[in-house]
Amino acid sequence: MLKNKINWGFICLILAFSCTETSQRRLPYLGNYDVSYRQHNGKTTTDTIYQRIPSFTFFNEDSVLVTNKTFAGKVCISEFFFASCPSICPIMNTQLKNVAKALTPYQKELQYLSFTIDPTNDTPSKLKAHKAKLGITNPNWAFLSGNEAFTHQLGIEHFLIFAGREEEALGGYAHSGAFTLVDKKGYVRGVYEVVQPDLSVNKKEFQRLINDTKTLFTYEYQFDAQ
Repeated sequence: MLKNKINWGFICLILAFSCTETSQRRLPYLGNYDVSYRQHNGKTTTDTIYQRIPSFTFFNEDSVLVTNKTFAGKVCISEFFFASCPSICPIMNTQLKNVAKALTPYQKELQYLSFTIDPTNDTPSKLKAHKAKLGITNPNWAFLSGNEAFTHQLGIEHFLIFAGREEEALGGYAHSGAFTLVDKKGYVRGVYEVVQPDLSVNKKEFQRLINDTKTLFTYEYQFDAQ
Protein backbone atom coordinates (compact mmCIF):
# COMPACT_ATOMS: atom_id res chain seq x y z
CA MET A 1 0.00 0.00 0.00
CA LEU A 2 1.37 3.42 -0.93
CA LYS A 3 0.46 6.63 0.80
CA ASN A 4 1.59 9.92 -0.74
CA LYS A 5 2.73 12.63 1.64
CA ILE A 6 4.57 15.96 1.52
CA ASN A 7 7.14 16.13 4.27
CA TRP A 8 6.98 19.87 4.95
CA GLY A 9 7.61 19.36 8.66
CA PHE A 10 10.74 17.40 7.90
CA ILE A 11 11.89 20.07 5.45
CA CYS A 12 11.42 22.80 8.07
CA LEU A 13 13.36 20.76 10.61
CA ILE A 14 16.23 20.26 8.18
CA LEU A 15 16.35 23.95 7.26
CA ALA A 16 16.34 24.94 10.91
CA PHE A 17 19.22 22.74 11.95
CA SER A 18 21.24 22.26 8.76
CA CYS A 19 23.79 24.93 9.64
CA THR A 20 24.60 23.26 12.96
CA GLU A 21 25.14 19.75 11.66
CA THR A 22 28.62 18.60 10.82
CA SER A 23 29.86 18.78 7.25
CA GLN A 24 30.26 15.00 7.28
CA ARG A 25 26.53 14.30 7.41
CA ARG A 26 24.67 12.88 4.45
CA LEU A 27 22.30 15.38 2.96
CA PRO A 28 18.54 14.91 3.43
CA TYR A 29 16.13 14.03 0.68
CA LEU A 30 13.49 16.73 0.20
CA GLY A 31 10.06 16.98 -1.37
CA ASN A 32 7.23 14.53 -1.94
CA TYR A 33 7.61 10.93 -0.89
CA ASP A 34 5.68 7.68 -0.75
CA VAL A 35 5.57 5.32 2.20
CA SER A 36 5.49 1.65 1.31
CA TYR A 37 4.17 -0.78 3.94
CA ARG A 38 5.25 -4.43 3.87
CA GLN A 39 4.29 -7.39 6.01
CA HIS A 40 7.00 -9.87 6.96
CA ASN A 41 6.70 -12.55 9.64
CA GLY A 42 3.75 -10.75 11.16
CA LYS A 43 5.59 -7.44 11.39
CA THR A 44 4.97 -4.29 9.37
CA THR A 45 7.99 -2.56 7.93
CA THR A 46 8.00 0.71 6.05
CA ASP A 47 10.16 2.09 3.27
CA THR A 48 10.34 5.77 2.36
CA ILE A 49 10.48 6.30 -1.39
CA TYR A 50 11.41 9.83 -2.40
CA GLN A 51 10.33 11.15 -5.76
CA ARG A 52 12.85 12.17 -8.37
CA ILE A 53 12.79 15.09 -10.78
CA PRO A 54 10.40 13.87 -13.52
CA SER A 55 11.16 13.57 -17.21
CA PHE A 56 11.28 16.91 -19.00
CA THR A 57 12.00 18.29 -22.45
CA PHE A 58 13.26 21.80 -23.19
CA PHE A 59 15.16 23.70 -25.84
CA ASN A 60 18.54 24.99 -24.73
CA GLU A 61 20.08 28.30 -25.79
CA ASP A 62 21.40 26.68 -28.96
CA SER A 63 17.89 25.55 -29.97
CA VAL A 64 18.85 21.94 -29.25
CA LEU A 65 16.15 19.77 -27.71
CA VAL A 66 17.38 18.36 -24.39
CA THR A 67 15.83 16.14 -21.73
CA ASN A 68 16.63 15.20 -18.17
CA LYS A 69 18.60 12.27 -19.63
CA THR A 70 20.92 14.78 -21.32
CA PHE A 71 22.20 15.70 -17.87
CA ALA A 72 22.28 12.18 -16.42
CA GLY A 73 25.24 11.39 -14.21
CA LYS A 74 25.78 14.96 -13.08
CA VAL A 75 24.91 16.86 -9.94
CA CYS A 76 22.68 19.77 -10.91
CA ILE A 77 22.19 23.23 -9.43
CA SER A 78 19.19 25.06 -10.83
CA GLU A 79 17.50 28.45 -10.86
CA PHE A 80 14.16 29.67 -12.25
CA PHE A 81 14.30 33.17 -13.74
CA PHE A 82 13.40 35.26 -16.79
CA ALA A 83 15.71 37.40 -18.87
CA SER A 84 13.65 40.61 -18.80
CA CYS A 85 13.29 40.54 -15.01
CA PRO A 86 14.13 44.02 -13.68
CA SER A 87 14.78 43.04 -10.08
CA ILE A 88 15.82 39.73 -8.54
CA CYS A 89 16.95 37.75 -11.61
CA PRO A 90 20.16 39.65 -12.44
CA ILE A 91 21.25 39.16 -8.84
CA MET A 92 20.43 35.45 -9.05
CA ASN A 93 22.39 35.05 -12.28
CA THR A 94 25.39 36.76 -10.69
CA GLN A 95 25.21 34.67 -7.54
CA LEU A 96 24.96 31.45 -9.51
CA LYS A 97 28.07 32.53 -11.40
CA ASN A 98 29.73 32.98 -8.00
CA VAL A 99 28.58 29.49 -7.00
CA ALA A 100 30.13 28.05 -10.15
CA LYS A 101 33.37 29.90 -9.42
CA ALA A 102 33.48 28.60 -5.84
CA LEU A 103 32.90 25.05 -7.11
CA THR A 104 35.44 25.18 -9.95
CA PRO A 105 37.23 21.96 -8.83
CA TYR A 106 33.96 20.09 -9.42
CA GLN A 107 32.99 21.78 -12.68
CA LYS A 108 33.19 18.66 -14.87
CA GLU A 109 30.76 16.85 -12.57
CA LEU A 110 28.34 19.76 -12.14
CA GLN A 111 25.51 20.90 -14.40
CA TYR A 112 23.87 24.31 -14.02
CA LEU A 113 20.28 24.69 -15.23
CA SER A 114 18.60 28.07 -15.73
CA PHE A 115 14.91 27.57 -16.51
CA THR A 116 13.06 30.56 -17.93
CA ILE A 117 9.56 31.04 -16.53
CA ASP A 118 8.72 33.36 -19.46
CA PRO A 119 9.34 31.16 -22.51
CA THR A 120 7.14 33.26 -24.79
CA ASN A 121 9.69 36.06 -24.64
CA ASP A 122 12.74 34.03 -23.70
CA THR A 123 13.30 32.18 -26.96
CA PRO A 124 16.47 30.10 -27.30
CA SER A 125 18.18 32.87 -29.28
CA LYS A 126 17.32 35.42 -26.61
CA LEU A 127 18.62 33.11 -23.90
CA LYS A 128 21.82 32.63 -25.88
CA ALA A 129 22.30 36.39 -26.05
CA HIS A 130 21.52 36.66 -22.33
CA LYS A 131 24.07 33.97 -21.51
CA ALA A 132 26.70 35.77 -23.59
CA LYS A 133 25.87 39.08 -21.91
CA LEU A 134 26.46 37.44 -18.54
CA GLY A 135 29.85 36.23 -19.76
CA ILE A 136 29.02 32.58 -19.10
CA THR A 137 31.25 30.22 -21.10
CA ASN A 138 30.77 27.14 -18.94
CA PRO A 139 29.73 24.30 -21.31
CA ASN A 140 27.88 22.67 -18.41
CA TRP A 141 25.46 25.57 -17.99
CA ALA A 142 22.22 25.31 -19.96
CA PHE A 143 19.56 27.98 -20.36
CA LEU A 144 16.26 26.21 -20.95
CA SER A 145 12.98 27.27 -22.54
CA GLY A 146 9.83 25.16 -22.75
CA ASN A 147 6.14 24.98 -21.93
CA GLU A 148 5.32 27.73 -19.43
CA ALA A 149 2.71 25.90 -17.36
CA PHE A 150 4.89 22.81 -17.13
CA THR A 151 7.92 24.90 -16.15
CA HIS A 152 6.02 26.58 -13.33
CA GLN A 153 4.71 23.21 -12.12
CA LEU A 154 8.19 21.72 -12.34
CA GLY A 155 9.57 24.50 -10.16
CA ILE A 156 6.84 24.37 -7.53
CA GLU A 157 6.23 20.63 -7.23
CA HIS A 158 9.66 19.20 -7.90
CA PHE A 159 12.44 21.77 -7.54
CA LEU A 160 10.58 23.15 -4.49
CA ILE A 161 10.70 26.81 -5.47
CA PHE A 162 7.85 29.15 -6.37
CA ALA A 163 7.48 30.34 -9.97
CA GLY A 164 4.35 31.77 -11.53
CA ARG A 165 2.55 34.66 -13.15
CA GLU A 166 1.85 37.65 -10.95
CA GLU A 167 0.45 40.73 -12.63
CA GLU A 168 1.41 43.01 -9.76
CA ALA A 169 5.01 41.80 -9.69
CA LEU A 170 7.74 43.59 -11.62
CA GLY A 171 7.93 42.01 -15.05
CA GLY A 172 4.66 40.12 -14.55
CA TYR A 173 6.17 37.10 -12.80
CA ALA A 174 6.95 36.21 -9.20
CA HIS A 175 9.44 33.57 -8.20
CA SER A 176 11.80 32.47 -5.50
CA GLY A 177 15.42 33.60 -5.34
CA ALA A 178 16.45 30.08 -4.35
CA PHE A 179 18.75 27.55 -5.98
CA THR A 180 18.04 23.82 -5.87
CA LEU A 181 20.66 21.09 -5.49
CA VAL A 182 19.80 17.80 -7.23
CA ASP A 183 21.93 14.69 -6.98
CA LYS A 184 23.02 12.37 -9.80
CA LYS A 185 19.92 10.22 -9.44
CA GLY A 186 17.51 13.13 -9.66
CA TYR A 187 16.70 13.56 -5.97
CA VAL A 188 16.44 17.04 -4.47
CA ARG A 189 18.99 17.33 -1.68
CA GLY A 190 18.78 21.01 -0.78
CA VAL A 191 17.03 24.34 -1.44
CA TYR A 192 18.95 27.54 -0.72
CA GLU A 193 17.36 31.00 -0.45
CA VAL A 194 20.49 32.82 -1.56
CA VAL A 195 18.70 35.91 -2.91
CA GLN A 196 16.10 37.33 -0.55
CA PRO A 197 12.82 39.10 -1.48
CA ASP A 198 14.41 42.43 -0.53
CA LEU A 199 17.14 41.66 -3.12
CA SER A 200 19.82 41.15 -0.48
CA VAL A 201 22.18 38.19 -0.66
CA ASN A 202 22.07 35.71 2.20
CA LYS A 203 25.74 34.80 2.61
CA LYS A 204 24.95 31.95 5.01
CA GLU A 205 22.65 30.32 2.46
CA PHE A 206 25.25 30.83 -0.26
CA GLN A 207 27.91 29.13 1.84
CA ARG A 208 25.51 26.36 2.85
CA LEU A 209 25.00 25.54 -0.83
CA ILE A 210 28.74 25.42 -1.40
CA ASN A 211 29.32 23.24 1.66
CA ASP A 212 26.45 20.88 0.88
CA THR A 213 27.61 20.40 -2.71
CA LYS A 214 31.10 19.53 -1.49
CA THR A 215 29.61 17.18 1.10
CA LEU A 216 27.59 15.42 -1.59
CA PHE A 217 30.66 14.87 -3.75
CA THR A 218 32.96 13.88 -0.90
CA TYR A 219 30.82 11.52 1.14
CA GLU A 220 28.38 10.11 -1.41
CA TYR A 221 30.45 10.09 -4.58
CA GLN A 222 33.94 9.83 -3.02
CA PHE A 223 35.08 12.62 -5.32
CA ASP A 224 38.50 14.09 -4.56
CA ALA A 225 38.68 17.70 -5.71
CA GLN A 226 42.42 17.92 -5.15
